[in-house]
Amino acid sequence: MQLGKLTIDSPFWLAPMAGYTDAAFRSVCHDFGGGLFYNEVAVAQGLIRDSRPSWHLLETRDDEGPVAGHIYGGEPDVMATTAAMIEKTGRFVAIDINAGCPVRKIVAKGAGAALIRTPETIGEIIKAVCSAVSLPVLLKTRIGFEQDCSRITEIAQAAEEAGAAAIAIHGRYAARQHRGPVDWEQIRAIKARSTIPVLGNGGLFTAREAVDRLTENGLDGVLIARGAVGNPWIFEDAERLWRGEPVRERSLAELRSVIETHLSRLVELKVKEARCRRRSGFDPDRGTALHFRCHLIQYLSGLADWVDIRRSMNTLTSTTRIMQAVDTVISRQRPER
Repeated sequence: MQLGKLTIDSPFWLAPMAGYTDAAFRSVCHDFGGGLFYNEVAVAQGLIRDSRPSWHLLETRDDEGPVAGHIYGGEPDVMATTAAMIEKTGRFVAIDINAGCPVRKIVAKGAGAALIRTPETIGEIIKAVCSAVSLPVLLKTRIGFEQDCSRITEIAQAAEEAGAAAIAIHGRYAARQHRGPVDWEQIRAIKARSTIPVLGNGGLFTAREAVDRLTENGLDGVLIARGAVGNPWIFEDAERLWRGEPVRERSLAELRSVIETHLSRLVELKVKEARCRRRSGFDPDRGTALHFRCHLIQYLSGLADWVDIRRSMNTLTSTTRIMQAVDTVISRQRPER
């Protein structure tokens, strides 16, 4: 996919997810492929005020592949200034405008999904950001805010006319958040009339689903969100299926290695986070253990006899205890042939 001067090799991207898509998780996913990766959404006003916690959300690693700086805000001049600051770091390959996050506190600020109601404002933000940076500017949005009140045609037109390099569309209404079916028909219709790349997003939990939605809708790419949690291999699997190759089986030893690597990288990130906060409730190792629980549940899901570990999740307060729990679960599995 060509985004201005930027070439992205894979059509399978990691969608931004608050609390998940930090540098540690992105880098683990990149170990198994993927095209473009988004940071957790950061508030433009916080970045301008030089808020250290806000800037921490844009922390990157050298080994994590191409990253888009993903920001939200409702004022074109503020978004433009923030985008220019992000570009100056030299750590991002694109700027992504969030016009789809349904979180109430973000919507209340007139940002995120609130922008869906005024496509002209989306166009103004994109135009301002494009004027402030040399990086390609992307848009992530939804088909509409309220049920059966689609605005995606107006949004896509405004984004394209303002200079967006690509648009990623979540096929649910913001009011539905992550519930209900994904309307791929509307995404397909936008792709049919757009001259810029269009990507689809929503409800992709397997590599096969990602490939099928990509091909049957004629899209330029798809964004994978919750389907990658506990399953960073989904990018490798999707790319293999897309090329007509079989997916490979993974051993319990590889599962353990990936969990250990993820934990190690998350500890490094938590050390940096502790430096940017005045008061941190936990030391980096304990903070990592608490943060990692949501990932651990998904990594171990489907394995035999792991329910006991899930029931005792509150006792996993260190990375050592997490790895001990992982080893316990693995020891309960049938010997691999």
